[in-house]
Amino acid sequence: MKQSAAFNLAIIAAVFGLGSTAQASAGQSPAVVELFTSQGCSSCPPANANLVKLSNDPDVLALSFSVTYWDYLGWKDIFGKREFTDRQVTYEPALGQSGPFTPQMVINGHQSTVGYDLNEIRRVIASEPALSGPGIALVRDAAVIDAAKDRTDAVDVWLVRYAPGTVQVPVARGENAGETLPHAHVVHELKRLGTWDGKMLRLPIPAATGDLKSAIIVQEQKAAGFSLQRPTENRLAASFFPRSPAIRPASILVDAPQSIFNRSARDPAQSAASCRHISLRIG
Repeated sequence: MKQSAAFNLAIIAAVFGLGSTAQASAGQSPAVVELFTSQGCSSCPPANANLVKLSNDPDVLALSFSVTYWDYLGWKDIFGKREFTDRQVTYEPALGQSGPFTPQMVINGHQSTVGYDLNEIRRVIASEPALSGPGIALVRDAAVIDAAKDRTDAVDVWLVRYAPGTVQVPVARGENAGETLPHAHVVHELKRLGTWDGKMLRLPIPAATGDLKSAIIVQEQKAAGFSLQRPTENRLAASFFPRSPAIRPASILVDAPQSIFNRSARDPAQSAASCRHISLRIG
């Protein structure tokens, strides 16, 4: 396992009910596990099943992001969105991957595994260092991020809307034709709310639809030679790109021929990277 540059970053979580006020301190630190999956990929069901199990763990925020680059195989993922694919693609350089693949679990924005072995996933989660970071208060229609000393670099604040529980999806065509696939905590919306630079910040949160729950993630990508970049061609995922002439917005390949993408990780062992969550609020 390759270790990344050292950070003391945090994931902070608390329940947020509609019309209520919630606060949490940096002592509350669930692991964030993001599964990048596709209903058109025959390799994904075991990882989906493991995410279902993780979703029942109160110390884990499990999120299922459906990507779009396997839609051409005969079945279009009903939850797939371009911004979810973009999020995965922008993780890969720091994770040591040459391109996106499914299934892929990204843990705390920092380590990657294919997600087949639940015991191994739990070992990766347990190996994460203790995290610390700013508190976040959710007050009705706004997120309030606490001030933090010695923090001047701007980082991004993301809103994630996901469906609680598990949904069963019958697949009629493609590699999983005839199967019914379980999906836990399906993400329906990913929105960048703004940036936080260490000063107290209040950001409005748009009203949720239906029974979707919300997570607020403050996240940076920073290692030696890395900083934030915002190319206009890819605003949602822009914050994850390092400033490097070798990595440009044009390197994001979506809905491309199968040969461009890895079907599984070239190195199935998890890899470490420097994309980490600073703070998180869920509701």
